[in-house]
Amino acid sequence: TVACQTTDEAMEAFETLGRNVVLKPVFGSEGRGLVHLTEPETAWRTFKAIERIQSLIYLQEYLPHPGWDIRAFVLQGKILGAIRRKNSNDFRTNVAQGASAEPYQLTEKETRLALDAARIVGTHVAGVDLIPVGDSRLVVEVNGVPGWKALSQTLQIDVAKEVLLSLRKVSP
Repeated sequence: TVACQTTDEAMEAFETLGRNVVLKPVFGSEGRGLVHLTEPETAWRTFKAIERIQSLIYLQEYLPHPGWDIRAFVLQGKILGAIRRKNSNDFRTNVAQGASAEPYQLTEKETRLALDAARIVGTHVAGVDLIPVGDSRLVVEVNGVPGWKALSQTLQIDVAKEVLLSLRKVSP
């Protein structure tokens, strides 16, 4: 992941990341505004437009995946639940972008990875997104303000209630 302020910096990052990047809005949700860029001319024009409005250009290396990812919902250092999100029509696996969700049982390694990622970032609540790369999993995002509608509906968990109860435990 690279954060840039100028088109020149972004183009350098674009080259370094193999001319295959995802441009992400700094503030956003549900996969809105994510753009997969592979063409230098399109990348340059996109970066220039963002630079003109004096916004941050936030790039991630594009990592191919088999059309699904895992969202682990971490609450106060514990896994509340996990879902697998599938989308065969788009690189984004957000349910708001047409993906389907199904319950998912994390492996021991996936659990440790999600818990470690949330702990390192220092979140009380986190949506940790894992993508499969071969037999491994990579953390692509630790979202400190994760949406939980799909998780709640898929797992039949009242996430809002659980978050409020967890806050009661840490408040004096």
